[in-house]
Amino acid sequence: QAVDPVVQFGGAIQIQRSSAMPKIADFPYKNAQILELAKQFPTPFHLYHEETIRNTVRGLNKAFSWCPGYKNHFAVKATPNPHIMQILKEEGCGADCSSYTELVLSERMGLTGEDIMFTSNNTPLKEYQKAKELGALINLDDISHIDFLAADGLPELVSFRFNPGPSRTGNVLIGDPKEAKFGTTTDQLLEGYRKCNELGVKRFGLHAMVVSNCLKAEELLETARMLFNLVLVIKEKLGITIELVNLGGGFGIPYRPEEKVIDVQAVGSGIHQIYKEMIESKGMKLRIVTECGRYITGPAGMLVSRVTHRKKIYKNYVGLDACMANLMRPGMYGAYHHITIIPNSEQMPELPDRKKEMPDNSKDLITKMGIYDVVGGLCENNDKFAVDRSLNADPRPGDVAVIHDSGAHGHSMGFNYNGKPRSAEYLFRCDGSVLRIRRAETVEDIFSTVDFAAAQSMQHAQNGHSISGESSRGCLPLGKILGY
Repeated sequence: QAVDPVVQFGGAIQIQRSSAMPKIADFPYKNAQILELAKQFPTPFHLYHEETIRNTVRGLNKAFSWCPGYKNHFAVKATPNPHIMQILKEEGCGADCSSYTELVLSERMGLTGEDIMFTSNNTPLKEYQKAKELGALINLDDISHIDFLAADGLPELVSFRFNPGPSRTGNVLIGDPKEAKFGTTTDQLLEGYRKCNELGVKRFGLHAMVVSNCLKAEELLETARMLFNLVLVIKEKLGITIELVNLGGGFGIPYRPEEKVIDVQAVGSGIHQIYKEMIESKGMKLRIVTECGRYITGPAGMLVSRVTHRKKIYKNYVGLDACMANLMRPGMYGAYHHITIIPNSEQMPELPDRKKEMPDNSKDLITKMGIYDVVGGLCENNDKFAVDRSLNADPRPGDVAVIHDSGAHGHSMGFNYNGKPRSAEYLFRCDGSVLRIRRAETVEDIFSTVDFAAAQSMQHAQNGHSISGESSRGCLPLGKILGY
């Protein structure tokens, strides 16, 4: 059974924060609650906070309430879980999809038509066909896809993704625009609209995603200004009216303690002012949408893990039962996630003695005492959640380690290297109950796509030619494939 209510905490939770987003190390749980959850459910697991998700979406909707038809198309890739999607649907979100599977997930959650925006790249035809079947807004990444899609029939509305190249700078998460694989140049953009118009497309949209995890309002305002200017250029040069502008996502979250929550109301007001100056003043109107994912679920999620081992050699290592398979971002591009250690005085079974003293490594230590690398158990040296990190407590086996802000691009980027099963996901409901919304994978899940019996009965191939036996029926000899 994939979903079941598992625990109820008494009374309303106490939330000590001044905005919809919990600040780092100020999450809306008591330490005792986290310790109890870690005792009841096998660690590691991802935990999401429903109220934070709802409040964040409501704040975003309020910031753009001046724009009729505004909708945030949640970036499904951030947290592709049906229960999270249901919450977002109830709060008025659509879906931003980039793959066939994400389209199917959105469809199964009751989203169709222009509630879905399909922004993909290197796209197979079957994915375009699925998007068309659902009536989704199709956002083309490359003008060569016009003919590719036209052979199967262009939709009524076509959007293009714009890449500003050297005129804008990106960041480590999304890359330098001129180095990025996404989107079209200015000349290609104009040619794309002209060609689609000639092929009978009646309605048009425009999209860009220049920055990711941006905490500076002015950079988001600059993206709006850039896109509004393109709307005017397209109208002037081609006589084509753009009806929808997707400002992208990119709204950031404060991963580090010193960072501040972005003022989304100021962003909305600033874009409104630019809209009035550039669009309303020309007697035009646009429907504006966004595709925020991380901004909504990132701060609402955490990865709950347990300290399993300590190691003292040239550095001080803290080993967790979580690994890069549960949260790839730190190992993939050095992303910072704050870590809180919740001490647990109880000796946990199957773990080393938490009171045992460790070897003295002061002679070999290349960092300071009290500085740690927090690591997983994969056979990869970049399987690290933190490098040279000062922690709030000296970790010991059995303590709980909370890795903050893992609610987006956390579980969804999981993988099975070293045969690591992906972890469970839980939802902390507004009434204080906790619901399992995805069970943990098992070893049998990992082996479900292979056939051990067929492997063990496989006969030796001789001289590259076909062999007899059940396991060879789907095989062709290499010589026959190559024609000799």
